[in-house]
Amino acid sequence: MTEEKHVLKKAEIEQIKGQSKTHFLNSNAQCINKSLGDMVGLSGFGFHIMEVQPGYDSTEHHFHYNEDECVYILSGEGTARVGDEFYSVSEGDFLGCRKGGKAHSLKNTGKDVLKCIVVGQRLETDVVDYPLQEKRMFRTKGLSWKVVDFSNMDDRLIVKTPELEK
Repeated sequence: MTEEKHVLKKAEIEQIKGQSKTHFLNSNAQCINKSLGDMVGLSGFGFHIMEVQPGYDSTEHHFHYNEDECVYILSGEGTARVGDEFYSVSEGDFLGCRKGGKAHSLKNTGKDVLKCIVVGQRLETDVVDYPLQEKRMFRTKGLSWKVVDFSNMDDRLIVKTPELEK
């Protein structure tokens, strides 16, 4: 029987290689992700340390209908996009992304690695819009994710965001 883990020491965290990830809709969204929450058995939210190399995005521009998420910058510099607004971010800055809010993304625009903490809910079901890709993802625990093009959806189901109005 394995013992439950509750504490990860700094030295142990620093030794974790992390998982290389590329977003399925954006080949420029690449990062190294250390899922600390997974390592201690958290299931209600994800807690990650993410590293993004200069010139890369952390994710595809998106928003969640049901899940809140946030980012805290540990080191480096970047540009956060929220809707059509762009914000310079650096060490100590915080980005809060409310469920049903504006689409958001983060790009490393600095010279060094952008290192941040990313926290997000993990509900049984969520819907995520990728307005720049004109796609919506449906996610339900235990089922395959389903990605649909906006062009294949009834217009009444598409949220009109500033990104789509252009």
